[in-house]
Amino acid sequence: MCTGVSPLLFVLLPPVCRSNKSPWVCLTCSSVHCGRYVNGHAKKHYEDAQIPMTNHKKTEKQEKVQHTVCMDCSSYSTYCYRCDDFVVNDTKLGLVQKVREHLQNLENSAFTSDRHRKRKLLENSSLNSKLLKVNGSTTALCATGLRNLGNTCFMNAILQSLSNIQQFCCYFKELPAVELRNGKTAGRRTYHTRSQGDNNVSLVEEFRKTLCALWQGSQTAFSPESLFYVVWKIMPNFRGYQQQDAHEFMRYLLDHLHLELQGGFNGVSRSVILQENSNLSASNKCCINGASTVVTAIFGGILQNEVNCLICGTESRKFDPFLDLSLDIPSQFRNKRTKNQESGPMCTLRDCLRSFTDLEELDETELYMCHKCKKKQKSTKKFWIQKLPKVLCLHLKRFHWTAYLRNKVDTYVEFPLRGLDMKCYLLEPENSGPESCLYDLVAVVVHHGSGVGSGHYTAYAAHEGRWFHFNDSTVTLTDEETVGKAKAYILFYVERQAKPGAEKL
Repeated sequence: MCTGVSPLLFVLLPPVCRSNKSPWVCLTCSSVHCGRYVNGHAKKHYEDAQIPMTNHKKTEKQEKVQHTVCMDCSSYSTYCYRCDDFVVNDTKLGLVQKVREHLQNLENSAFTSDRHRKRKLLENSSLNSKLLKVNGSTTALCATGLRNLGNTCFMNAILQSLSNIQQFCCYFKELPAVELRNGKTAGRRTYHTRSQGDNNVSLVEEFRKTLCALWQGSQTAFSPESLFYVVWKIMPNFRGYQQQDAHEFMRYLLDHLHLELQGGFNGVSRSVILQENSNLSASNKCCINGASTVVTAIFGGILQNEVNCLICGTESRKFDPFLDLSLDIPSQFRNKRTKNQESGPMCTLRDCLRSFTDLEELDETELYMCHKCKKKQKSTKKFWIQKLPKVLCLHLKRFHWTAYLRNKVDTYVEFPLRGLDMKCYLLEPENSGPESCLYDLVAVVVHHGSGVGSGHYTAYAAHEGRWFHFNDSTVTLTDEETVGKAKAYILFYVERQAKPGAEKL
């Protein structure tokens, strides 16, 4: 255990920094400072407390007063600046846990009084009054931001997008909690204890908690630290604080949710819970790597892959399940960077979909093993969509490898906000109803910057008829025109329910 925790249960001193974002309390002197991603006063407090040693010998007593350990007042995680890492264990007297309980008591008492005040405010306010001016921008009261834990914008953008896919989000929010809490901890905010070990982490449970924390009207951004810790445990590719690819994270997240959902849940099979949901009928299910879950029932579709040998004409057909479609931006559009640029035609989502489904001749590196010719031959390939999902996730391939670098295709791609018609890409369009192939946009993930390992991710999402922009802890109301100008990286479309007057792509 890192030293530096005061043996007294302290009373919080007034914050040194006027910022109320990311407060960290020093466990030696109980002073409160902002985190390194705000103004960095907590780290500066540690650096200022380092005592220059004249005899080059540090005694244990001197080491304990160097203000090395601090605690996040929101997530209750403990961090050591000297080790530059989170602290897992506690002191022999359990002092860290006592500090957590003290902070929880302070928060609960403040929350109770604040809840009554907010309830009165919400009861007397109309939908239009649920907006607050903060620093000149319009912030939505009903939406909750997600704190950036250190280049975790890729995760925040995906979580906010998924939280606005109502059928998917509601399924997780209605799941029973893994552990029912009572006694002292009843009603308190929960936190993840890192010393629990690998066997006790549950991605589904932490994902459920995160979704429940969003859209509750909290003005304070939620810290997804517990979820991020589980991600570190089960997805080694995302360990550390470097920038990651949002699409890659989304695929890992959905795959691992799908795998965990196939297991048991408090003694009840999760597949049974899925079958009890009348909205997810068997006809909507798509099995990927085992039994169907809510992931495959909502995001799952089926592609038919046709390969024809150009020598003997043998045709090979294969059906592949998918959770999303990765679309190339056609090369002839790659120099057009803005919507208003006049030179050349505008790249549209239809162009990207056509490029994906058009017949193509495979090059020399992708020769097809023809079973009739019994050797690799030149061939053609074509994709058909055999079954459309309830939520169509389209990934625009903006990053590609050159000889030495992974560059970004910064082309603007025009996309519809409503009425995306997928009928012409179906294998058997005549078997589809007039409304079953129409999709409306619900969320967009945008990458700002020049490279996959740098830049910043934000998301736009529609909620109850309004569009919001999610930029980590900041959530602002926006409009359709702004959304339509975004350089989309990932698009989430929801299958339209039967409504007349569709606007087609």
